[in-house]
Amino acid sequence: MQALKIKQRVNLLIINTFFTMNALIRKHSANAKNDILAGMTVSLAMIPEVVAFAFVAQINPLMALSGAFMIGLITAVFGGRPGLISGAAGAVAVIFVSMISEGHTKGMLFDQPVENMGIFYLMACVVLMGVIQVFAGVFKLGKFVRLIPHSVMMGFVNGLSIVIFWAQVKMFTHKKVHVSSSGVKEYINEYMHGTELYTMIGLVAITMGIIWGLPKLTKKIPAALTAILITTLIVVFTGLDVSTVGSYIIEGGGTGLKGEFPTPNMELWQNLPINLDTLTFILPFAFLAASVGLIETLMTMNLVDELTETRGKGNRECVAQGAGNIVSGLFGGTGGCGMIGQTVINVNNGGRGRLSGIMMSVTLLSFILFADELIEQVPIAALIGVMFMMVIETFAWSSFRILKKIPRADAAVLIVVSAVTVVYDLAIAVFVGVIISALVFAWENAKKIRARKRIKDDGTKVYEIFGPLFFGSIQAFNEKFDIKNDPEKVEIDFLESRISDHSALEALFNLIEKYEKAGKQVKMKHLSEDCKNLMVKASPKLMDAIEESIDDPRYHVMAKGDFV
Repeated sequence: MQALKIKQRVNLLIINTFFTMNALIRKHSANAKNDILAGMTVSLAMIPEVVAFAFVAQINPLMALSGAFMIGLITAVFGGRPGLISGAAGAVAVIFVSMISEGHTKGMLFDQPVENMGIFYLMACVVLMGVIQVFAGVFKLGKFVRLIPHSVMMGFVNGLSIVIFWAQVKMFTHKKVHVSSSGVKEYINEYMHGTELYTMIGLVAITMGIIWGLPKLTKKIPAALTAILITTLIVVFTGLDVSTVGSYIIEGGGTGLKGEFPTPNMELWQNLPINLDTLTFILPFAFLAASVGLIETLMTMNLVDELTETRGKGNRECVAQGAGNIVSGLFGGTGGCGMIGQTVINVNNGGRGRLSGIMMSVTLLSFILFADELIEQVPIAALIGVMFMMVIETFAWSSFRILKKIPRADAAVLIVVSAVTVVYDLAIAVFVGVIISALVFAWENAKKIRARKRIKDDGTKVYEIFGPLFFGSIQAFNEKFDIKNDPEKVEIDFLESRISDHSALEALFNLIEKYEKAGKQVKMKHLSEDCKNLMVKASPKLMDAIEESIDDPRYHVMAKGDFV
């Protein structure tokens, strides 16, 4: 009998497992074709941007591409936002530039000098950056993205769209060797002109035209991927002399896309001194990179939430981003985060699930290992066209229409965040936007404090307070009271108000002391439970000033929780 029961339970477990796996397969295969094709498209658009960021950080492009593969794969599998694409991003790469340079200098000062020591510091910094991000997710700091106002979000999207657009415009250049009067050679970027420029513009226009027109004919074929393939075939079969992925990498100082499968970098631990000096050197860069990476990732996650009308998990995404950076650093890759451009391309091409991010990473690795010669033939113009269309679709054009309809403060925040994103940095722009929004909110609420005064039949003067009492409204609150001319009994009614911070508590303490010095009695009604507890804890004698037994029908209605 016991054996029969065990067999039944095992059979039931197998059946449940079968149905569960079947449901998971159905769930993830429902959009499999779109996810696969979108992931392939994104991987193509990823290459020139990652390579460009590698040049900014002064590292080998293969190091950045390997990092993009590892971070992209881990975040796609374990992240909290399916459809979000992560990789080696410029916002993070810029932070490492000075650290790498200083690291090279420090390495030459060792007792046994180490060449390229800045690269080893970079890998250690990326690992530490990942650890910080994991802790941010564990301690649920991702929820603070909710504090970012919509005006900041729109400014972020617009500013980043302009940055991406300008980055594509810079692709219309090539390096020229310039020999100075003293005979020193230097490389300078010159904008294309003549036939070369017109050919580039024509190929970009063809790419954009296909992306715009193909969905009007059929949505079964991915427009961006089709546009890249057609533009590449035009260049290959006509023999046009244009800038390609391969020539772009070589022009930047690289040797090509051909690489090896990422393996643990043992040189890191052999050359990196594990001591307090190393920690103090890399910690500021790691903290800044972790902060910038999480801000850009969470902002991108919010954008995907709006585009797909679904909800991502910010804290889980923080942990996944951290884990991706830890693995990338250990395997010799660079740091990264969520990439808004590639994410928008993915979503706009139907990529909604984890499979799209996995496909992007696997395709990127395949390019590096096996298809480097084919990918190097893709014209830069095709990728520029894809990015231009992404910019057009990402930019919040509605912001022009609503500027005159929203509060002036929100309009100002939108414009300021856009400008700071373009001129300085995304993280700085978000911080500036949030600070301005918070100050405006505090100022507006400080003006809402009001007091209605009346005299009861027994001669008691009642102050009915309306609006939040906090640090910004204290001065206006104090001006409502006439301590010198008030009667001997005073009541302060907080039914329509709330004590919000320590500054408000201090204001109440001081007010009661002034009335007591004037020989007058003060009672406070309808204080919230948390406020009463704080006041009594700070000064037990204030218990006498708090009215507990209140016969007021309005109070009981509020106490039942009818207001949310």
